[in-house]
Amino acid sequence: MAFENLDFLLERCRGRSASPVAVAAAHDADVLTALDSARREGIVEPILIGSAGRIAAMCHDLGLDLTSCPIVDVADDETASRRAVALVASGEARMVMKGQVKTATLLKAVLDKKEGLRTGSVLSHLFLLEIPRLGRVCAITDGGLNTYPTLQEKVHLIENAVACYRRLGVDCPRVAVLAAVETVNPAMACTLDAAALTQMNRRGQIRNCLVDGPLALDNAVSLSSAHLKGIDSDVAGRADILLMPHIEAGNLVGKVALSLLGSRGAGAVLGAKAPVILTSRTDSAETKLLSIALGVLLS
Repeated sequence: MAFENLDFLLERCRGRSASPVAVAAAHDADVLTALDSARREGIVEPILIGSAGRIAAMCHDLGLDLTSCPIVDVADDETASRRAVALVASGEARMVMKGQVKTATLLKAVLDKKEGLRTGSVLSHLFLLEIPRLGRVCAITDGGLNTYPTLQEKVHLIENAVACYRRLGVDCPRVAVLAAVETVNPAMACTLDAAALTQMNRRGQIRNCLVDGPLALDNAVSLSSAHLKGIDSDVAGRADILLMPHIEAGNLVGKVALSLLGSRGAGAVLGAKAPVILTSRTDSAETKLLSIALGVLLS
């Protein structure tokens, strides 16, 4: 099953009880705008953590009615991150959302051995992209957290992404392991990883999905490109999940899609005890709203 667009995220959230979300350093205009929209949709109950004065002033300037939402007044971003994570750890909130705070600061709180949300799994970022030219949604991982993942870390990235897709109703997603070429080249380490991951999937070491690689981006998402290159694969041209060779590739693909192709996106960190809604500070309010909806469905 392929998703045609990201509207399904909000549609599936409607009718559910609202999920409490703890927002670290909530003094961010697009975050507050997205939270206001999500609250009016009835899908979340925001808990705003940060400078109460700045949050209240920003809501007033934006004309947002978040006065009924609890505000936890703290002095700095590190404290805001710890408080947000603590609310999730205690069960008072079901997910954490990044506001106007550095990713490293928030993840430090998430990964705290005593008070964080660690599970023992590798954390990874998954970004759903609605690609108008393809007429469907593809996921990329990882363009936000793991810089140069090892083979074993790539296994965890696939497992996290597959678990996400299964929560969204796709029982056996197709995973394309990307490289610059679709042939194994000993001089290109990512092609060796791709071949190993493909074989691990065939032998049942990576389950609940179809994995194939190495595949170049064009033949991973385009059937005509795959056919022109003579690639016979159940994944080529139909990939749901695109496993990136490293963070630069994932970051560039995501930003090209959003900034140049008019795509819509939704992202979250996977592998923790609860979803972590992690978007770029430059992402639009719509991307942040869709990311909230993704977090609700995964929480």
